[in-house]
Amino acid sequence: MNDDSPVETPAALSSVLSEDLRAELIAFRRDLHRHPELARQEVRTTEKVRARLAQAGLEPKVLPNGTGVVCDIGPDDPDPARKRLALRADLDALPVPDTKDVEYRSTVDGRAHACGHDVHTSVVLGAGLVLAGMSERGKLPRPVRLVFQAAEEIMPGGALDAVQAGVLDGVDRILAVHCDPRVEVGRIGLRQGPITSAADRLKLTLDGPGGHSARPHLTTDLVMATAKLATELPAALNRRVDPRSGLSVVWGRIEAGHTANVIPQHAELEGTVRCLELGAWHAAPDLVHEVIDQIAAIYRAKCEITYQRGVPPVVNEAGSVELLREAMTARYGAPAVEDTDQSLGGEDFSWYLEHVHGALARLGTRPVGDTTPRDLHRGDFDVDEGAIAVGVELFTAAALLS
Repeated sequence: MNDDSPVETPAALSSVLSEDLRAELIAFRRDLHRHPELARQEVRTTEKVRARLAQAGLEPKVLPNGTGVVCDIGPDDPDPARKRLALRADLDALPVPDTKDVEYRSTVDGRAHACGHDVHTSVVLGAGLVLAGMSERGKLPRPVRLVFQAAEEIMPGGALDAVQAGVLDGVDRILAVHCDPRVEVGRIGLRQGPITSAADRLKLTLDGPGGHSARPHLTTDLVMATAKLATELPAALNRRVDPRSGLSVVWGRIEAGHTANVIPQHAELEGTVRCLELGAWHAAPDLVHEVIDQIAAIYRAKCEITYQRGVPPVVNEAGSVELLREAMTARYGAPAVEDTDQSLGGEDFSWYLEHVHGALARLGTRPVGDTTPRDLHRGDFDVDEGAIAVGVELFTAAALLS
């Protein structure tokens, strides 16, 4: 850094984030919105991000699986204690139809950016372009890494692939935002500690000799066994763990039998296991297996358990939350930050926090004055695009203050 080039301050960002860049980022987001790509298929999206960063004079690298980008801004700090700040975005869309009547509506049948990942990508791209300009002028106080990961929407998430590829090497803090249609644009929601929940998947396959419904004592009554597992597993877990951990099983599919007077030989249940607390999440698989085996044994049912690890809770580190709070306050004032509740949704940003400090903020996307109830993962999901500039300024200010 040049001695005669003072570091930028957050208050200077209003002039750095030009109207041309604001317009470019909105156009970039709309292009991604028109061309959504599912998890591990984000080839076009990856190339769009890579090309724009390269155009800015940076050296982005595509991650080993062919989707996702990592890009460093500024040289490594000579002080080994001064590691990089990472900014993370996710690239993938969802397999849901886009039902909005807008000119940037999805052009791909059955696919839509219904969770705001196009916004997240545009925010991190914009922050990267601003910070790259500061770095060229010798006004960036610490090196930054941009992480655009694939496959957030599938379990256990593309964050694991990104970590394995080394995106956290030389990083000591990582930040992210997630669109929140409940929060008004121009504001963010923060929470210290868990802000999302753990989410795993559970599938039970039951087998046994069926038979005539007139003689259930000569069969393995899989319908009864399935019903008992569906009701007693959640109830038993409520008595085996601290209620404050929020460990719960919710079933999404039950299938058993084909006709009224035949006890079937095969049955299946599928559902999710969610948990608010990290320690209980680590203990959940063994406990769930134990309780299932006990219930199935009563009905002599052979039960195959498929417990798929999803993601742990995102546990926001206190220092990272305060950095985001300070950055948002510097740009928009203290009223622009609100407290937020812990969500029962899962987010694979949690995998990064197993290795380094970090935090996820909820980025307000609800238009000012709009009282229409809105949610994520719906075909009509959309945002106030002013949120993109807010996210860019948040991240840029955080980089300057960190």
